[in-house]
Parts: sequence; structure tokens; C-alpha cells
Amino acid sequence: MKVFIVYCHPSKNSFTNRVKEEFIRGLQDAGHEYLVSDLYDMEFQCELSEEEYLRESYYKSAQPVASDVQLEQSKIEQSDAIVFIYPVFWTEAPAKLVGWFDRVWTSGFAYAPEPSMKLLDKALCIAIAGKSIQSLDETGEREAMRTVMLGDRIRNRAKEKELVILDSTTHWNEKLREEKIKVHLKTVYRLGINF
Repeated sequence: MKVFIVYCHPSKNSFTNRVKEEFIRGLQDAGHEYLVSDLYDMEFQCELSEEEYLRESYYKSAQPVASDVQLEQSKIEQSDAIVFIYPVFWTEAPAKLVGWFDRVWTSGFAYAPEPSMKLLDKALCIAIAGKSIQSLDETGEREAMRTVMLGDRIRNRAKEKELVILDSTTHWNEKLREEKIKVHLKTVYRLGINF
């Protein structure tokens, strides 16, 4: 299987980066191919231009899209599955990843009229959260994340879709964080090897 990883974190020294590397190790050990778009490394432009806004808001799918967007769309078309790896900022993905969806999920590609985007076999979102799952459930944030990522952004663009939240990674409790990190790294390796 060929897996397209969209990775979004500003720091190479982050736990999120370790998650990406461990997931890739699992993919490699399982014999999968992969390619990565590191949105910070590539300095991906996340803000819509006025032209892009007008194209999308009026569904003018015949108008061209920017070359960087075409490149991301071609990575999707080359792949069987897509994986998003990112930290949770205020119950949401980082602005750069949100902007990736704003720009790459274009009219005529990912939505009306007549979307051309291939149906992917799998879509997996791996979100790294400081809060515990219990806290995210109590506030409704976990369900909000599922609704946005799986319900709206992935929707019917993949046969299978899943959101995995790696919780309790805040620095407020370093002992718990270190315990959770060990468990989470095993989890993402298994996700990769069993993909």
C-alpha cells in the first residue's frame, strides 16, 4: 500500500515528530511505501488568496489551481491511503493543516461540482492531545474533533476512516507524560505495521 502522510508540527524536537517517525517505522516494517508532506518544512502556504477564495466560493472548478496545490493533489492521486499527524491546538489541528484542507480540498477535486478525487482505501488522523481522553469526552471536544476531521474533512473520501487521539501529553505532569509516551509510541508503531 502507498501511504501519503500529511505531517504538521513546527518543532523537530516534539513528541509529534517522534510519533511520525515511529508510525513510518511500522509502515516500513510492514513493507508499505510512503511519502510525506511536512507542512512546516515545505513552508506550505496555508492562507487562501483572494483568487482561491473566489474560485472556491463560486465553485469555479474550471479555473486553475496553484502549482503547490496541484502537487498535493497529485500525491493523493498516487496513494492508496492518507494519514494526518498533528498536535491538537484549541480542539483543532494547527492553522497550517487547516489551511492545507482549505487550499487542497478544491472544488472539482474534493467536492462539487463533480469531484475527481480518487476514493482512498483509508484515512487515519493521529492527533496528539495534552488533555486526557476523559477530559476531552467530558467537554465534548473529542466528539467535536471527530465531527470536523472525519465527518466534514474526510466525509466520503475514504472507505475507512479513523481518528486516534494520543492523550495526556501535556508537560504539566511529566511522570504521566513519560508513561503515556511509551504506550503511545507502541500504539503508532502497531498502527503502521497493521495498516
